[in-house]
Amino acid sequence: MKLQKIVSRLQELHPKEIDLSLDRILNLCKKLDNPQDKIKAISVVGTNGKYSTIQAMYAILREAKFNCNIYTSPHIRRINERFIFNNKELNDEELTNLLENVEKANNNEPITFFEILTAAYFYKAADYPENINIIETGLFHRFDATNILNQNLASVVTSIGLDHLDWLPKDEQTIEKIIYEKTSKLLNSNVVVAKQSSNEITEHIKKTIKDNKSKKLFFNQDYSFSGNENNFFYYEDEFGGIKLPMPNVNGQFQLENISTAIATLRVIKEININDEHIKLGITKIESIARLQEITAGKLKDLVKENRLLVDGSHNPLGAKVLNNYLDSLDCKKHIILGMMANKDHQEYMSYFKEIETLTTIDIPNQPNAITGENLKNKLIDLKNVQYKENIFEAIKSIPVKKNDLILITGSLYLAGEVLNLN
Repeated sequence: MKLQKIVSRLQELHPKEIDLSLDRILNLCKKLDNPQDKIKAISVVGTNGKYSTIQAMYAILREAKFNCNIYTSPHIRRINERFIFNNKELNDEELTNLLENVEKANNNEPITFFEILTAAYFYKAADYPENINIIETGLFHRFDATNILNQNLASVVTSIGLDHLDWLPKDEQTIEKIIYEKTSKLLNSNVVVAKQSSNEITEHIKKTIKDNKSKKLFFNQDYSFSGNENNFFYYEDEFGGIKLPMPNVNGQFQLENISTAIATLRVIKEININDEHIKLGITKIESIARLQEITAGKLKDLVKENRLLVDGSHNPLGAKVLNNYLDSLDCKKHIILGMMANKDHQEYMSYFKEIETLTTIDIPNQPNAITGENLKNKLIDLKNVQYKENIFEAIKSIPVKKNDLILITGSLYLAGEVLNLN
Protein backbone atom coordinates (compact mmCIF):
# COMPACT_ATOMS: atom_id res chain seq x y z
CA MET A 1 0.00 0.00 0.00
CA LYS A 2 2.85 2.38 0.83
CA LEU A 3 4.30 1.88 -2.66
CA GLN A 4 0.91 2.59 -4.26
CA LYS A 5 0.60 5.82 -2.24
CA ILE A 6 3.92 7.22 -3.37
CA VAL A 7 3.23 6.22 -6.99
CA SER A 8 -0.08 8.15 -6.84
CA ARG A 9 1.67 11.19 -5.31
CA LEU A 10 4.34 11.19 -8.02
CA GLN A 11 1.72 10.96 -10.76
CA GLU A 12 0.11 14.14 -9.41
CA LEU A 13 3.30 16.14 -10.11
CA HIS A 14 2.68 15.68 -13.85
CA PRO A 15 2.74 19.06 -15.62
CA LYS A 16 -0.61 20.21 -17.11
CA GLU A 17 1.10 20.64 -20.48
CA ILE A 18 4.27 18.72 -21.30
CA ASP A 19 6.90 20.56 -23.26
CA LEU A 20 9.24 18.09 -24.91
CA SER A 21 12.53 19.01 -23.25
CA LEU A 22 15.08 17.38 -20.96
CA ASP A 23 15.26 20.30 -18.50
CA ARG A 24 13.13 18.74 -15.75
CA ILE A 25 15.06 15.46 -15.57
CA LEU A 26 18.45 17.19 -15.95
CA ASN A 27 17.61 19.50 -13.01
CA LEU A 28 16.51 16.59 -10.83
CA CYS A 29 19.56 14.46 -11.73
CA LYS A 30 21.82 17.41 -10.93
CA LYS A 31 20.34 17.44 -7.39
CA LEU A 32 21.09 13.69 -7.24
CA ASP A 33 24.75 14.30 -8.23
CA ASN A 34 24.33 13.29 -11.90
CA PRO A 35 24.12 9.50 -11.40
CA GLN A 36 23.69 8.97 -15.18
CA ASP A 37 27.38 9.86 -15.64
CA LYS A 38 28.53 6.98 -13.40
CA ILE A 39 27.15 3.96 -15.23
CA LYS A 40 27.94 1.64 -18.18
CA ALA A 41 24.92 1.47 -20.45
CA ILE A 42 23.49 -0.08 -23.59
CA SER A 43 20.63 2.07 -24.94
CA VAL A 44 17.78 0.45 -26.88
CA VAL A 45 15.59 2.61 -29.15
CA GLY A 46 12.93 1.69 -31.71
CA THR A 47 9.22 0.93 -32.09
CA ASN A 48 8.97 -2.86 -31.84
CA GLY A 49 11.26 -5.54 -30.44
CA LYS A 50 12.97 -3.42 -27.75
CA TYR A 51 11.79 -5.51 -24.81
CA SER A 52 12.53 -8.85 -26.53
CA THR A 53 16.03 -7.71 -27.59
CA ILE A 54 16.74 -6.53 -24.04
CA GLN A 55 15.57 -9.84 -22.55
CA ALA A 56 17.81 -11.78 -24.97
CA MET A 57 20.87 -9.66 -24.04
CA TYR A 58 20.03 -10.00 -20.37
CA ALA A 59 19.74 -13.82 -20.60
CA ILE A 60 23.13 -14.11 -22.36
CA LEU A 61 24.85 -11.73 -19.91
CA ARG A 62 23.45 -13.65 -16.91
CA GLU A 63 24.83 -16.86 -18.41
CA ALA A 64 28.23 -15.13 -18.67
CA LYS A 65 27.96 -14.20 -14.95
CA PHE A 66 27.55 -10.46 -15.52
CA ASN A 67 25.51 -8.42 -13.06
CA CYS A 68 22.97 -6.29 -14.89
CA ASN A 69 20.61 -3.42 -14.18
CA ILE A 70 17.60 -3.25 -16.51
CA TYR A 71 15.18 -0.38 -17.10
CA THR A 72 12.10 -1.07 -19.27
CA SER A 73 8.66 0.48 -19.71
CA PRO A 74 5.76 0.19 -19.46
CA HIS A 75 5.45 -2.53 -16.84
CA ILE A 76 3.09 -5.41 -17.55
CA ARG A 77 1.92 -6.67 -14.16
CA ARG A 78 3.57 -4.42 -11.56
CA ILE A 79 5.75 -1.35 -11.47
CA ASN A 80 8.65 -3.23 -9.83
CA GLU A 81 9.35 -4.91 -13.22
CA ARG A 82 10.86 -1.63 -14.45
CA PHE A 83 13.60 -1.70 -11.81
CA ILE A 84 16.07 -4.58 -11.97
CA PHE A 85 19.40 -4.18 -10.16
CA ASN A 86 22.06 -6.85 -9.73
CA ASN A 87 19.83 -9.26 -11.71
CA LYS A 88 16.95 -8.87 -9.21
CA GLU A 89 13.68 -6.93 -9.30
CA LEU A 90 13.38 -4.40 -6.46
CA ASN A 91 10.84 -5.46 -3.84
CA ASP A 92 8.09 -3.10 -2.65
CA GLU A 93 10.04 -1.79 0.32
CA GLU A 94 13.23 -1.13 -1.69
CA LEU A 95 11.29 0.61 -4.46
CA THR A 96 9.31 2.70 -1.96
CA ASN A 97 12.54 3.88 -0.27
CA LEU A 98 14.14 4.69 -3.63
CA LEU A 99 11.14 6.70 -4.84
CA GLU A 100 10.88 8.55 -1.49
CA ASN A 101 14.53 9.67 -1.76
CA VAL A 102 14.03 10.94 -5.30
CA GLU A 103 10.70 12.57 -4.40
CA LYS A 104 12.47 14.46 -1.62
CA ALA A 105 15.20 15.69 -4.00
CA ASN A 106 12.56 16.78 -6.53
CA ASN A 107 10.95 18.96 -3.84
CA ASN A 108 7.46 19.02 -5.42
CA GLU A 109 8.67 20.49 -8.73
CA PRO A 110 6.47 19.65 -11.77
CA ILE A 111 7.84 16.56 -13.49
CA THR A 112 6.37 13.76 -15.60
CA PHE A 113 5.91 10.35 -14.02
CA PHE A 114 8.30 8.74 -16.52
CA GLU A 115 10.96 11.39 -15.82
CA ILE A 116 10.90 10.84 -12.06
CA LEU A 117 11.01 7.03 -12.49
CA THR A 118 13.96 7.42 -14.88
CA ALA A 119 15.83 9.67 -12.45
CA ALA A 120 15.17 7.08 -9.72
CA TYR A 121 16.59 4.34 -11.95
CA PHE A 122 19.80 6.30 -12.65
CA TYR A 123 20.15 7.19 -8.95
CA LYS A 124 20.04 3.53 -7.90
CA ALA A 125 22.12 2.33 -10.87
CA ALA A 126 25.01 4.57 -9.76
CA ASP A 127 25.39 2.28 -6.71
CA TYR A 128 26.60 -0.42 -9.13
CA PRO A 129 29.23 1.25 -11.34
CA GLU A 130 30.56 -2.10 -12.65
CA ASN A 131 27.18 -3.49 -13.71
CA ILE A 132 25.97 -3.48 -17.32
CA ASN A 133 22.84 -1.30 -17.64
CA ILE A 134 20.37 -2.07 -20.44
CA ILE A 135 18.06 0.89 -20.84
CA GLU A 136 14.91 1.02 -22.96
CA THR A 137 14.08 4.41 -24.40
CA GLY A 138 10.47 5.62 -24.23
CA LEU A 139 8.35 7.13 -27.03
CA PHE A 140 10.94 9.04 -29.05
CA HIS A 141 14.60 9.13 -28.19
CA ARG A 142 15.62 12.74 -28.84
CA PHE A 143 13.61 14.25 -25.96
CA ASP A 144 13.18 11.07 -23.96
CA ALA A 145 14.10 11.17 -20.27
CA THR A 146 16.58 8.32 -20.77
CA ASN A 147 18.54 10.44 -23.29
CA ILE A 148 20.70 12.26 -20.75
CA LEU A 149 23.65 9.87 -20.92
CA ASN A 150 26.88 11.42 -22.18
CA GLN A 151 28.38 8.09 -23.21
CA ASN A 152 27.35 4.46 -23.60
CA LEU A 153 28.67 1.08 -24.71
CA ALA A 154 26.25 0.78 -27.63
CA SER A 155 22.94 1.99 -29.07
CA VAL A 156 20.59 -0.63 -30.48
CA VAL A 157 17.99 0.47 -33.05
CA THR A 158 15.20 -2.10 -33.21
CA SER A 159 12.46 -2.16 -35.85
CA ILE A 160 10.97 1.33 -36.46
CA GLY A 161 7.37 1.89 -37.52
CA LEU A 162 4.41 4.24 -37.06
CA ASP A 163 3.24 4.44 -33.44
CA HIS A 164 2.46 7.11 -30.82
CA LEU A 165 1.69 9.51 -33.67
CA ASP A 166 -0.49 11.68 -31.42
CA TRP A 167 2.74 13.03 -29.90
CA LEU A 168 3.72 14.59 -33.23
CA PRO A 169 2.14 17.59 -35.01
CA LYS A 170 -0.32 16.50 -37.74
CA ASP A 171 2.01 17.49 -40.60
CA GLU A 172 4.94 15.59 -39.06
CA GLN A 173 3.31 12.19 -38.51
CA THR A 174 5.65 10.41 -40.93
CA ILE A 175 8.11 7.54 -40.72
CA GLU A 176 10.96 9.94 -41.67
CA LYS A 177 10.16 12.16 -38.68
CA ILE A 178 10.00 9.16 -36.34
CA ILE A 179 13.38 7.91 -37.62
CA TYR A 180 14.84 11.38 -37.07
CA GLU A 181 13.46 11.58 -33.50
CA LYS A 182 14.70 8.10 -32.61
CA THR A 183 18.17 8.11 -34.21
CA SER A 184 19.49 11.64 -34.75
CA LYS A 185 20.87 11.92 -31.20
CA LEU A 186 22.47 8.49 -30.79
CA LEU A 187 25.76 8.62 -28.90
CA ASN A 188 29.14 7.88 -30.49
CA SER A 189 30.10 4.29 -29.57
CA ASN A 190 28.57 1.32 -31.42
CA VAL A 191 25.26 1.44 -33.28
CA VAL A 192 23.51 -1.83 -34.13
CA VAL A 193 20.54 -1.53 -36.49
CA ALA A 194 18.09 -4.44 -36.47
CA LYS A 195 16.08 -5.78 -39.40
CA GLN A 196 13.59 -3.16 -40.61
CA SER A 197 10.25 -3.73 -42.34
CA SER A 198 11.51 -2.16 -45.60
CA ASN A 199 14.75 -1.15 -47.32
CA GLU A 200 13.49 2.44 -47.39
CA ILE A 201 13.42 2.57 -43.60
CA THR A 202 16.96 1.15 -43.38
CA GLU A 203 18.15 3.74 -45.92
CA HIS A 204 16.49 6.57 -43.96
CA ILE A 205 18.23 5.38 -40.78
CA LYS A 206 21.59 5.26 -42.63
CA LYS A 207 21.04 8.80 -43.88
CA THR A 208 20.09 10.13 -40.44
CA ILE A 209 23.14 8.59 -38.69
CA LYS A 210 25.69 9.09 -41.48
CA ASP A 211 27.65 11.69 -39.43
CA ASN A 212 27.57 9.59 -36.26
CA LYS A 213 31.16 8.43 -35.54
CA SER A 214 30.09 5.08 -34.10
CA LYS A 215 31.02 1.68 -35.46
CA LYS A 216 27.79 0.73 -37.26
CA LEU A 217 26.35 -2.74 -37.81
CA PHE A 218 23.31 -3.35 -40.01
CA PHE A 219 21.24 -6.53 -40.14
CA ASN A 220 21.97 -8.59 -43.28
CA GLN A 221 25.00 -6.46 -44.05
CA ASP A 222 27.18 -6.97 -40.94
CA TYR A 223 25.31 -9.74 -39.12
CA SER A 224 22.55 -12.17 -40.01
CA PHE A 225 20.95 -15.51 -39.24
CA SER A 226 19.60 -18.25 -41.44
CA GLY A 227 16.68 -20.63 -41.22
CA ASN A 228 15.91 -23.21 -38.63
CA GLU A 229 16.57 -26.82 -39.43
CA ASN A 230 16.45 -29.73 -36.99
CA ASN A 231 15.82 -27.26 -34.16
CA PHE A 232 18.91 -25.16 -34.90
CA PHE A 233 19.57 -21.83 -36.59
CA TYR A 234 22.81 -20.20 -37.72
CA TYR A 235 24.10 -16.79 -36.67
CA GLU A 236 26.96 -15.00 -38.45
CA ASP A 237 28.92 -11.74 -38.06
CA GLU A 238 32.51 -10.45 -38.49
CA PHE A 239 33.67 -12.68 -35.61
CA GLY A 240 32.43 -15.86 -37.31
CA GLY A 241 29.38 -18.13 -37.30
CA ILE A 242 27.63 -20.05 -34.51
CA LYS A 243 25.19 -22.94 -34.76
CA LEU A 244 22.53 -22.16 -32.15
CA PRO A 245 19.67 -24.11 -30.57
CA MET A 246 16.17 -22.71 -31.09
CA PRO A 247 15.34 -20.28 -28.25
CA ASN A 248 12.64 -20.84 -25.64
CA VAL A 249 10.43 -18.08 -27.16
CA ASN A 250 7.92 -18.22 -30.03
CA GLY A 251 8.09 -16.56 -33.44
CA GLN A 252 10.53 -15.93 -36.29
CA PHE A 253 10.80 -12.27 -35.22
CA GLN A 254 12.39 -13.47 -31.97
CA LEU A 255 15.30 -14.91 -34.00
CA GLU A 256 15.76 -11.40 -35.46
CA ASN A 257 15.73 -9.84 -31.97
CA ILE A 258 18.10 -12.49 -30.60
CA SER A 259 20.51 -11.96 -33.53
CA THR A 260 20.55 -8.22 -32.79
CA ALA A 261 21.23 -8.95 -29.12
CA ILE A 262 24.15 -11.24 -30.04
CA ALA A 263 25.60 -8.71 -32.53
CA THR A 264 25.48 -5.99 -29.86
CA LEU A 265 27.18 -8.01 -27.12
CA ARG A 266 29.89 -9.32 -29.50
CA VAL A 267 30.82 -5.86 -30.78
CA ILE A 268 31.27 -4.29 -27.30
CA LYS A 269 34.95 -4.66 -26.38
CA GLU A 270 34.28 -4.29 -22.64
CA ILE A 271 32.00 -7.34 -22.65
CA ASN A 272 33.55 -10.76 -23.00
CA ILE A 273 31.05 -13.47 -23.93
CA ASN A 274 31.65 -16.78 -25.65
CA ASP A 275 29.57 -19.12 -27.81
CA GLU A 276 28.50 -21.25 -24.84
CA HIS A 277 27.07 -18.23 -23.01
CA ILE A 278 25.03 -17.43 -26.12
CA LYS A 279 23.86 -21.02 -26.68
CA LEU A 280 22.68 -21.45 -23.09
CA GLY A 281 21.42 -17.88 -22.65
CA ILE A 282 18.96 -17.94 -25.54
CA THR A 283 17.22 -21.01 -24.12
CA LYS A 284 16.54 -19.14 -20.84
CA ILE A 285 14.94 -15.89 -22.02
CA GLU A 286 12.29 -14.54 -19.65
CA SER A 287 9.74 -12.80 -21.84
CA ILE A 288 6.44 -11.46 -20.51
CA ALA A 289 3.50 -10.91 -22.89
CA ARG A 290 5.50 -11.42 -26.09
CA LEU A 291 3.82 -14.44 -27.67
CA GLN A 292 3.78 -15.84 -24.16
CA GLU A 293 2.00 -19.16 -23.85
CA ILE A 294 -0.24 -19.52 -20.81
CA THR A 295 0.23 -23.08 -19.64
CA ALA A 296 -1.47 -23.00 -16.22
CA GLY A 297 -3.95 -20.88 -14.25
CA LYS A 298 -7.63 -19.84 -14.28
CA LEU A 299 -7.71 -18.88 -17.95
CA LYS A 300 -5.82 -21.97 -19.08
CA ASP A 301 -8.39 -24.09 -17.19
CA LEU A 302 -11.10 -22.61 -19.42
CA VAL A 303 -9.37 -23.59 -22.69
CA LYS A 304 -8.26 -27.04 -21.48
CA GLU A 305 -6.26 -28.71 -24.31
CA ASN A 306 -6.20 -25.69 -26.64
CA ARG A 307 -3.18 -23.37 -26.82
CA LEU A 308 -3.64 -19.93 -25.22
CA LEU A 309 -1.20 -17.14 -26.11
CA VAL A 310 -0.98 -13.54 -24.91
CA ASP A 311 0.88 -10.81 -26.81
CA GLY A 312 1.08 -7.09 -26.07
CA SER A 313 1.42 -5.97 -29.72
CA HIS A 314 -0.51 -2.76 -30.36
CA ASN A 315 0.73 -1.25 -33.65
CA PRO A 316 0.71 -2.32 -37.33
CA LEU A 317 4.32 -3.53 -37.25
CA GLY A 318 3.50 -5.74 -34.26
CA ALA A 319 0.40 -7.09 -36.00
CA LYS A 320 2.46 -7.94 -39.07
CA VAL A 321 5.03 -10.08 -37.22
CA LEU A 322 2.30 -11.64 -35.11
CA ASN A 323 0.42 -12.71 -38.24
CA ASN A 324 3.64 -14.17 -39.70
CA TYR A 325 3.83 -16.41 -36.63
CA LEU A 326 0.15 -17.41 -36.82
CA ASP A 327 0.60 -18.14 -40.54
CA SER A 328 3.32 -20.66 -39.72
CA LEU A 329 0.88 -22.74 -37.63
CA ASP A 330 -1.40 -25.38 -39.05
CA CYS A 331 -4.52 -24.73 -36.96
CA LYS A 332 -7.57 -22.46 -36.68
CA LYS A 333 -6.95 -19.17 -34.86
CA HIS A 334 -9.30 -17.13 -32.67
CA ILE A 335 -8.39 -13.61 -31.53
CA ILE A 336 -9.51 -11.78 -28.38
CA LEU A 337 -8.83 -8.06 -28.85
CA GLY A 338 -8.68 -5.05 -26.54
CA MET A 339 -7.01 -1.77 -27.56
CA MET A 340 -6.28 1.77 -26.45
CA ALA A 341 -8.42 4.50 -28.02
CA ASN A 342 -5.53 6.30 -29.79
CA LYS A 343 -4.50 3.32 -31.94
CA ASP A 344 -5.44 2.66 -35.57
CA HIS A 345 -7.76 -0.26 -34.90
CA GLN A 346 -8.70 -1.11 -38.50
CA GLU A 347 -5.10 -0.88 -39.67
CA TYR A 348 -3.99 -3.17 -36.81
CA MET A 349 -6.53 -5.86 -37.64
CA SER A 350 -5.93 -5.60 -41.40
CA TYR A 351 -2.68 -7.58 -40.98
CA PHE A 352 -4.41 -10.68 -39.63
CA LYS A 353 -5.43 -13.17 -42.29
CA GLU A 354 -7.49 -16.35 -41.95
CA ILE A 355 -8.86 -15.62 -38.46
CA GLU A 356 -11.75 -17.90 -37.45
CA THR A 357 -13.40 -15.57 -34.88
CA LEU A 358 -12.71 -12.15 -33.35
CA THR A 359 -13.96 -11.22 -29.87
CA THR A 360 -13.54 -7.63 -28.66
CA ILE A 361 -13.41 -6.88 -24.93
CA ASP A 362 -13.05 -3.94 -22.55
CA ILE A 363 -9.63 -3.37 -20.95
CA PRO A 364 -10.30 -3.06 -17.20
CA ASN A 365 -8.79 -0.13 -15.24
CA GLN A 366 -7.84 1.80 -18.39
CA PRO A 367 -9.86 4.99 -18.94
CA ASN A 368 -7.97 5.63 -22.22
CA ALA A 369 -9.01 2.31 -23.77
CA ILE A 370 -11.67 2.03 -26.47
CA THR A 371 -14.68 0.07 -25.20
CA GLY A 372 -15.05 -3.42 -26.60
CA GLU A 373 -18.48 -2.42 -27.94
CA ASN A 374 -17.06 0.52 -29.93
CA LEU A 375 -14.13 -1.59 -31.10
CA LYS A 376 -16.52 -4.24 -32.41
CA ASN A 377 -18.50 -1.56 -34.30
CA LYS A 378 -15.29 -0.27 -35.93
CA LEU A 379 -14.40 -3.79 -37.10
CA ILE A 380 -17.87 -4.80 -38.28
CA ASP A 381 -16.54 -5.59 -41.78
CA LEU A 382 -14.60 -8.57 -40.44
CA LYS A 383 -16.34 -11.92 -40.23
CA ASN A 384 -17.48 -13.52 -36.97
CA VAL A 385 -16.96 -10.47 -34.73
CA GLN A 386 -18.56 -10.40 -31.30
CA TYR A 387 -18.23 -8.35 -28.11
CA LYS A 388 -17.91 -9.74 -24.59
CA GLU A 389 -17.47 -7.69 -21.44
CA ASN A 390 -14.48 -9.54 -19.97
CA ILE A 391 -11.81 -12.11 -20.71
CA PHE A 392 -13.60 -14.99 -18.97
CA GLU A 393 -16.82 -14.46 -20.96
CA ALA A 394 -14.79 -14.06 -24.14
CA ILE A 395 -12.91 -17.35 -23.74
CA LYS A 396 -16.06 -19.26 -22.77
CA SER A 397 -17.94 -17.94 -25.83
CA ILE A 398 -15.40 -19.03 -28.48
CA PRO A 399 -16.45 -22.20 -30.33
CA VAL A 400 -13.02 -23.88 -30.21
CA LYS A 401 -12.41 -27.27 -31.74
CA LYS A 402 -9.50 -29.66 -31.22
CA ASN A 403 -6.08 -28.05 -31.99
CA ASP A 404 -7.55 -24.50 -32.27
CA LEU A 405 -5.50 -21.65 -30.82
CA ILE A 406 -6.67 -18.54 -28.91
CA LEU A 407 -4.55 -15.37 -29.01
CA ILE A 408 -5.20 -12.40 -26.69
CA THR A 409 -3.67 -9.22 -28.14
CA GLY A 410 -3.96 -5.48 -28.92
CA SER A 411 -2.43 -3.85 -25.85
CA LEU A 412 0.29 -4.29 -23.24
CA TYR A 413 -2.23 -3.04 -20.66
CA LEU A 414 -4.63 -5.82 -21.64
CA ALA A 415 -1.79 -8.36 -21.49
CA GLY A 416 -0.94 -7.20 -17.95
CA GLU A 417 -4.56 -7.45 -16.78
CA VAL A 418 -4.91 -10.91 -18.34
CA LEU A 419 -1.71 -12.23 -16.72
CA ASN A 420 -2.78 -10.84 -13.33
CA LEU A 421 -6.26 -12.39 -13.67
CA ASN A 422 -4.75 -15.74 -14.63
